[in-house]
Amino acid sequence: MPADAPWSPSAMWPLWLLASLLALSQALPFEQRGFWDFTLDDGPFMMNDEEASGADTSGILDPDSVTPTYSAMCPFGCHCHLRVVQCSDLGLKSVPKEISPDTTLLDLQNNDISELRKDDFKGLQHLYALVLVNNKISKIHEKAFSPLRKLQKLYISKNHLVEIPPNLPSSLVELRIHDNRIRKVPKGVFSGLRNMNCIEMGGNPLENSGFEPGAFDGLKLNYLRISEAKLTGIPKDLPETLNELHLDHNKIQAIELEDLLRYSKLYRLGLGHNQIRMIENGSLSFLPTLRELHLDNNKLARVPSGLPDLKLLQVVYLHSNNITKVGVNDFCPVGFGVKRAYYNGISLFNNPVPYWEVQPATFRCVTDRLAIQFGNYKK
Repeated sequence: MPADAPWSPSAMWPLWLLASLLALSQALPFEQRGFWDFTLDDGPFMMNDEEASGADTSGILDPDSVTPTYSAMCPFGCHCHLRVVQCSDLGLKSVPKEISPDTTLLDLQNNDISELRKDDFKGLQHLYALVLVNNKISKIHEKAFSPLRKLQKLYISKNHLVEIPPNLPSSLVELRIHDNRIRKVPKGVFSGLRNMNCIEMGGNPLENSGFEPGAFDGLKLNYLRISEAKLTGIPKDLPETLNELHLDHNKIQAIELEDLLRYSKLYRLGLGHNQIRMIENGSLSFLPTLRELHLDNNKLARVPSGLPDLKLLQVVYLHSNNITKVGVNDFCPVGFGVKRAYYNGISLFNNPVPYWEVQPATFRCVTDRLAIQFGNYKK
């Protein structure tokens, strides 16, 4: 901008957009907010970013390395600044041309794009994040993403895809593909994606039979969400590296003994808003590092067994079930010094529990009485 040119607020928004992305790259997937918040979960945050992400951040964009570009290339109607090209909400029917080769963030959300063609991203070898949320994409050429050798974040949710795009870039770290029409996850579709850390694929009509054996082979995911699908049980062939697994808003009816056998590294498990009536004794013993458990809005008649043995468990959501009794040892182990992390949240409200009958010693391993949510049962 020339020194004598009048200042305009609109000139500053691309810098803000890039700053948002940089901040995002350092955070956990489920903690994204604002511009990048695409129907993520809510609830208390327990783990710090470094502890929970498990991701190698050595390749993440360094803000000190971002230098202004003075390229005259900018698609008509778009805003371009600091390697950010923002073309959202323009009614575009296709990916625009004349995108600068040094672009690192390309925002195409909220348009009418229906197809990604072979050369749509030609020359964009420095692209770090591609946002295609809320378009009408139903067809993607098998080589559409070939030029994107440095792409780490692909957001292609809320489209019309019936399959996971083929030949995703091997550099990809985060894939958000929720709210599409995907019914099948075939074996090999994630082949070669050794850097992938986070997949959000909820809101698709996926059933348990839709996951082919070996569909997730080779992936070392930290975070996986398959919410708002048609699952009737916990999938047994997901990556064993998972720290977070979110399966809320499905049709799961029970947790059987070996359902969680391979997920021993879970910190956070989301099973709220299902139809769970039974959790088999010993099922939770396979989760020694679990810190947060969501079982709210199910059909449980009692507190699941095994909670006192989870030494790191801090948050348990059990509200809106059919629990009628809470025993004195349902949450806390017998004896002192056994539990390594005290509870800071237990929700039991909207259950038919006569809370005046619950013994105070029941919550002897809770940090504060305000951490317990009780009462307010409505028939």
